[in-house]
Amino acid sequence: MIYLDYAATTPMIDEVITAMLPYQQQFFGNPSSVYAAGRQAKKGLEEAREKVADAIGAQPAEIIFTAGGTEADNLALKGAVAKADPRRRHVITTSIEHHAVLHSAEWLERQGYRVTFLPVDNNGIVSLDALKASLSPETALVSVMLANNEVGTVQPVREVVDIVKAHSRALVHTDAVQGLGKVPVDVEDLGVDMAAFAAHKLGGPKGVGVLYLRSKTSIAPQLHGGGQERGLRSGTPNVAAIVGFGTAAEISASEVAEVSQQLSDIRDRLQESILRAIPDVTVNGAEGPRVPGTLSVCIRGVEGESLLLMLDSKGVAASSGSACASGSLEPSHVLMAMGVSPETAHGSLRLSLGRGSVDLDVKAVVETLRQVVTRLRSIAPRFAKTAS
Repeated sequence: MIYLDYAATTPMIDEVITAMLPYQQQFFGNPSSVYAAGRQAKKGLEEAREKVADAIGAQPAEIIFTAGGTEADNLALKGAVAKADPRRRHVITTSIEHHAVLHSAEWLERQGYRVTFLPVDNNGIVSLDALKASLSPETALVSVMLANNEVGTVQPVREVVDIVKAHSRALVHTDAVQGLGKVPVDVEDLGVDMAAFAAHKLGGPKGVGVLYLRSKTSIAPQLHGGGQERGLRSGTPNVAAIVGFGTAAEISASEVAEVSQQLSDIRDRLQESILRAIPDVTVNGAEGPRVPGTLSVCIRGVEGESLLLMLDSKGVAASSGSACASGSLEPSHVLMAMGVSPETAHGSLRLSLGRGSVDLDVKAVVETLRQVVTRLRSIAPRFAKTAS
């Protein structure tokens, strides 16, 4: 298999598996227990907290472990507004957020909050003018993702923070799940109050995430129980997964400059080769800053689901902007927000690279894609008629 879906999930790094194993066998204790087995587990948990904090430029006390990036986003949005002044019932986010943020914002709307979904340009960059115009004394929270999961566009989060802090007392959150391990991440430099991360996007295990919560920032817990994670995320911690997160974050932060350059080079060669080999292809977000390794294209005359299935039959794993996994073919909300037509968006393809892509045979991938597209277009009457 040629795996080109690292933005969806990544294989675990060998060192991560090695680090986790003792906490699944010898050090299996509950970290809240006072006896030796509990203390050993607690030591591993706290060492992992320090590693994640170091990887993102935070303090260990600012790291809240969760069950994933989705939970971290939910805790940030719902927890922040629940703790805000009751008169501040306005939330601002963007139209291209991950569904963990979008659906949380829509849930808040149903609870009576006013939500503004900021527009983006045709490269997927949020409108800072629209942000300024939307801010008001009622604004409790602004959430703008660091890097888009479909197109890879990197948002001007530091500028967002500066605008928000100059015009309001709102908190700023960023979904940084697609950033860590791909670009250098320093929460102090970004200036955000909260940031969400997930281990499985950078060679760690699934089912564990982090909410960075700046010191003295107050949010309300969304889970109630034993009071773990400073009372903000109750539940017995998954120590083995947390240890894996710490190791993955440490490795990714140390390699980010070298790996990013390698992936940028491969992504650029892949993009150029596809454009040369296949007509009627457009690159999404081509003129904006993108994380290395993410390439989103729209291929005229094909449907995303058929494209993925045929690529899979030839040993290539990729993804599409169409929500085919849910049984529907709704076009990507990200591409629609960027001004791509529904018909064009249905032919979207995301190829995302990772640590295992350094030896990728670009020529073989492009030739496979060319064959698949040629076949699909030959049986698409509307395209064949237009092309002729």
